[in-house]
Amino acid sequence: MAYSDDKINMVHGAGGEVMQSMISDIILGNLTKTSVNGGIGLEALDDSATIPLDDDHVVVTTIDAHTVQPLFFPGGDIGRISAAGTLNDISVMGVKPVSLSNAMVISEGFERSDLEQIIKSMNETCEEVDAAIITGDTKVIDSDKLDSMIITTAGIGIGKKEDVVRDSGLEVGDKIIITGSVGDHGMAIMSKREGFGYETELKSDVAPVWGMVEAAKEVGTITAMKDPTRGGIANALNEMATKASVGMYLDEERIPVKPEVEAVSEMLGIDPFEVANEGKIVMGVKAEDAEDILQAIKKTKYGKDAEIIGEVTEGKRVIMETLIGGERLIEPPIADPVPRVC
Repeated sequence: MAYSDDKINMVHGAGGEVMQSMISDIILGNLTKTSVNGGIGLEALDDSATIPLDDDHVVVTTIDAHTVQPLFFPGGDIGRISAAGTLNDISVMGVKPVSLSNAMVISEGFERSDLEQIIKSMNETCEEVDAAIITGDTKVIDSDKLDSMIITTAGIGIGKKEDVVRDSGLEVGDKIIITGSVGDHGMAIMSKREGFGYETELKSDVAPVWGMVEAAKEVGTITAMKDPTRGGIANALNEMATKASVGMYLDEERIPVKPEVEAVSEMLGIDPFEVANEGKIVMGVKAEDAEDILQAIKKTKYGKDAEIIGEVTEGKRVIMETLIGGERLIEPPIADPVPRVC
C-alpha cells in the first residue's frame, strides 16, 4: 500500500503507523490547546477525551466519521456502525454512554427507504445501551461529489472520575482478554465487496460493547481497555503496550478466529489480527480477577467467545507463541489492509 509524504491518501486514514504519524505531526503539531482543566485530551490519543465537571465527575466525549462501503453489509449497515462506533469509544473508557449527536452528508438521489433503514439501525443500536440521539445535522451534496453518504456521530458519557479506564494502564502481570473472535468485521466487508460467497456465514461483529464492560467492572479490576477497530488487535495491543512501556506474551491458540475469517484471510493474504473489529474489546485485567471477569463477559449478549489470550510482561514487544510452538513478533500494521471499513 503506497503512500506519499506530500499528499494525503487512503493509507493515512486506515489506522496503523502512517495515520498515527499524520496525527502526531500535522494535527497535534499544529494545535496549542488539546485538553480542558486537566482532563484526558487529544494528545493522549485514547478512544475518548474527558472534561472534569467537579472533583469527582467527568464528561467523556468522542467523535467519529463513518465512510464504510458498502453501506449495507452482512451483519449491519452504516447506521449501526456509526452508532456503535461512537458508543464503544466511550464505553471502553469505563463510562456508560448516554447520548449521541448525528450529522449526515447525503448524496443527491439517495434512496429514501435506505435512509429510513439506516436511521432505524442507529436507533436500535442506541436502544441496546439506553442512549439517546439528541441532536443532529443533515446536508445533501451533488451526486458527483459523494458516492453515497458519510455519517459523523459524537457521543457523551457522564461518570465518576474513578471509573475512567485509560488505554495506557497496563501493568506487568495483568492478563489480556479479547471479548470474542477477531477480524469478523473487516473480512465481512471484503467478502461482500469481492463476492466471495461467504455472506451467509461471515457477518460483521458490529455491536455496542457497554454490556461487556459493565459486567466486567462488577466483578474485578480493569487496568486498560481499547476498541480494536482500524488496524485490528495488532494495532490495539501494540498501542496499549507502548503507552504503558510494557510487553505482552500471547498464545495464538487462545485467540478466537472463525474458520470463514481464516478462509478469506488466506485467500487475500491478509492477517486477521490487522483487520478491524467493531464489537470487541481488548482488555487488561488484574490476574487475580481474570477468570471472574472472563466468565462475567461470557454471560453477556456479545461475549460468549471471550478468551484470556496472554499476559503483560517486562520489555516493550508484543510476542505471540504460535500454533506450532514458535514465537512471532506482533508488530503494529502500517495501515489496516481493508479500506473504508468503518
